[in-house]
Amino acid sequence: MDNKKCIVIFLTEDTARTYDGKPLMLQDVLFCPILNWCMRAWMKKGVRRFFVVCDSASLEEVAACFPEEAAAVAGTAEDYERDIAEFARGCWIEEVREAMLPMGSMMLSFHTIPELVRLQQAAKEEIAMFHQRTGVKVLDVANTYIDPRVTIGAGTVLLPGTILRGETVIGEDCVIGPNAMIADSRIGSGCTVNASQVYESELGRSVQVGPYAHIRPGCRLGDGCRAGAFVEIKNAVFGPGTKMSHLTYVGDAEVGSGVNFGCGTITSNYDGFQKHRTVIGDGAFIGCNTNLVPPVTVGSGAYIAAGTTVTEDVEPDALAISRVRQENKPGWARTNRAIHTGSVQKEQDK
Repeated sequence: MDNKKCIVIFLTEDTARTYDGKPLMLQDVLFCPILNWCMRAWMKKGVRRFFVVCDSASLEEVAACFPEEAAAVAGTAEDYERDIAEFARGCWIEEVREAMLPMGSMMLSFHTIPELVRLQQAAKEEIAMFHQRTGVKVLDVANTYIDPRVTIGAGTVLLPGTILRGETVIGEDCVIGPNAMIADSRIGSGCTVNASQVYESELGRSVQVGPYAHIRPGCRLGDGCRAGAFVEIKNAVFGPGTKMSHLTYVGDAEVGSGVNFGCGTITSNYDGFQKHRTVIGDGAFIGCNTNLVPPVTVGSGAYIAAGTTVTEDVEPDALAISRVRQENKPGWARTNRAIHTGSVQKEQDK
């Protein structure tokens, strides 16, 4: 354990070798900045103190790479000369002036973007093999992309086209994919995410998502929830067992347990100036083609008839219905066709 070592990383010497003007150590490999890769690799060996020397324009981006557990600072060359003695007090200083990428127990140096691309392929395969050794089934390594910060439970299956990014945690015995994107989210055990995208959200146990669902940031879906085909959810909380099987949008909402959403339901959460919140109690039934215009509350056990626009609160166990009463006009369609085809005029001309 090198807990008495302070590593100083210089990012100021390789900027000209990149295609976008960013230092090599700030380039992404599998969605994660290489600087973060390196710092986490050194931390596994016991290093806890880091000083990153960079241009002033990169200070914020560098700081975003620091692992939470690290004692790390970023500064210019002038800051380094002034502050390093105090920062590294009692530690041996090791300077790193080459860009490098962890690979197994080694740190491999590189100097150009093409070299980095070749290393990225090897890194992708190594990450997949690591998860396979811990009980994860990666069916197609060539078409699966896993950020090094991702954690995956044993028994989970990753189908082709799966992309896992950021600080994502996948539980045990899940099925992810095909063609699924999950970023900075927590997925409970036993979940299915099929051909869908999940961002900065949390799924409980045995949640079913997809196909073609979009879980946007700020969502929490309780155990046993379902967000089916062409469903979009944003900044919403759902209690256990709530289901929306298809073609539904729910944003800025708090939904209880056991709620059923019919096809075509939407929350009209944005009035052009502000977002408003919808509250739905436990066991409510939301009929097909319902418009919920917040701020509005639907009480527990309430029933919303299909085709209803809800603009006022609905008390618990009530029926809400707001649609024009149907009226059938016999013969109207035949007369209408005759008008448009000229049959009526011909009769009048006789």
